[in-house]
Amino acid sequence: MTEMGAAPGLRQPPAPGQPIVAFDFDGTLTVRDSFTSFLRQRAGRRRWALGLVRLAPATAAYARDRDRGAIKAAAVKEFLQGISRAELEADAEAYAARAWTKLMRPDALKTWADWGAKGAHRVIVTASPALTVAPFARRLGADGLLGTELTFDAEDRLTGHFESPNCRGEEKVRRLYAAYGADLRLAAAYGDTSGDTEMLQIADHAGFRVFKGRP
Repeated sequence: MTEMGAAPGLRQPPAPGQPIVAFDFDGTLTVRDSFTSFLRQRAGRRRWALGLVRLAPATAAYARDRDRGAIKAAAVKEFLQGISRAELEADAEAYAARAWTKLMRPDALKTWADWGAKGAHRVIVTASPALTVAPFARRLGADGLLGTELTFDAEDRLTGHFESPNCRGEEKVRRLYAAYGADLRLAAAYGDTSGDTEMLQIADHAGFRVFKGRP
């Protein structure tokens, strides 16, 4: 299983019989999409505006086919291609430090903490790149992180492509099964979009759009 982007803070697998609880990240633990916000802040106003113009063909394609993976891949290529893993990790860490208090839902954090107090293994399952969510996962004390994986070249620079499929819908369940076994039954799962439906279906308690709090 990919945990914390293989960064410091890697946790052990769940103990036998330990309940596993899955949380979507963007819109569930947070009030808005963290990856878009990260890209915008990293790019700056002028570069962001130019990038949006260049993404017009991808945006038009998304309006037709609703392929979230394709438009996300286009955004990664436009705004991040060629940067080093170390630089991206540092930028993600800095973003998490700046954004935490304005991004995280207080009621979601309470539920997260309550499950931790019950001894649950808590895993974040997100369509955002695991690398950019990892700093948040570490701050939360997450036991696992499953997200969209980015591809780096031989010089450890971002290629602008995904190493794994966009982690939403059925892919979330596939990744959970790969990490925890095909007989997995979640004690609970929380999400806020149709991309979480399949994950919620394998949970004893399914929390859909239950968090409304704002910082």
